[in-house]
Amino acid sequence: MARIAGIDLPKNKRGEIGLTYVFGIGRSRAQAILTKAGISWDKKVNEWNDEESNAIRKIINDEIKVEGALRSEVQLNIKRLVDIGSYRGMRHRNGLPTRGQRSKTNARTRKGKRKTIAGKKKVTK
Repeated sequence: MARIAGIDLPKNKRGEIGLTYVFGIGRSRAQAILTKAGISWDKKVNEWNDEESNAIRKIINDEIKVEGALRSEVQLNIKRLVDIGSYRGMRHRNGLPTRGQRSKTNARTRKGKRKTIAGKKKVTK
C-alpha cells in the first residue's frame, strides 16, 4: 500500500486517480507528477515499486503544498478576509455564497436547512 503525505492511496486504482485522494492534488497535477517521475498514468498504485513511490513522494514533498499545510493556508486566507471586513469576508461570516450566486431562492447547501417562518394571520371581522 502506498502512503503519501499521510494518506493511504487506494491500491486498485490507476496512478493518476489514486493521487487525487491527496488534498491539493487533482487530475492534471497528478498527471504532471507521474510524468515527472517517469511512471505511466495507467499503472495501478499497487504495481508501483519502492523506487517509484519514493520518487513520487519526493516530488510532492519538494514542490507541492498538500494536506495540512494547504488546509491551514486556505483557512488563514479566509480568516484574513473576515478580519479586514471585505465583502467576501462578510459572506463567509454569514454563511452565504461568496462568489456572486443568487441567495434569495437557491444557495441551500451554503445556508443550510430551511427555517420556516409562519405567515401573518388575517384578522377576521
